[in-house]
Amino acid sequence: MPSDMRVFNRSVVENFRGNRGEITMDGMVKGADLVLLTTTGARSGRQHVVPLGYLTDGEGRIVLWASNMAAPEHPAWYRNLVANPEVLIEQPTAEGIDRFTGTAHTASGTERARLLDLLGKQYPHMAAHQQQTEREIPLVVVERAFEGRGSA
Repeated sequence: MPSDMRVFNRSVVENFRGNRGEITMDGMVKGADLVLLTTTGARSGRQHVVPLGYLTDGEGRIVLWASNMAAPEHPAWYRNLVANPEVLIEQPTAEGIDRFTGTAHTASGTERARLLDLLGKQYPHMAAHQQQTEREIPLVVVERAFEGRGSA
């Protein structure tokens, strides 16, 4: 793990934006499927951008997991979106980066169970984080905001 995650995340964000959503930098994230999540700080009200792995769950829905590498506390980005569920997503596409606003909610019950199963099939090493911590790792669904029938 990098010694300074903030510096590391900033370099990933710059690489993502500079290469149309493709991660080209050497290291553990090279070639990774990532989105950029922008949240509003729960206390500061400032915008914060973090690169995250994701799953798609149908049209206009992505799933993020707040594992924080199985740490005992939730990551700051999760606390921010609980306080302010309106977020911005930057997602790579064949044409470049798709930027859209969305509303986030934490999956629960049968939705969470289904998404955890999906996560386990696509990213078993990430799903395994649940066994490494006592807290329930939140699975966050971001639903794209649509204006009429067109996209945001």
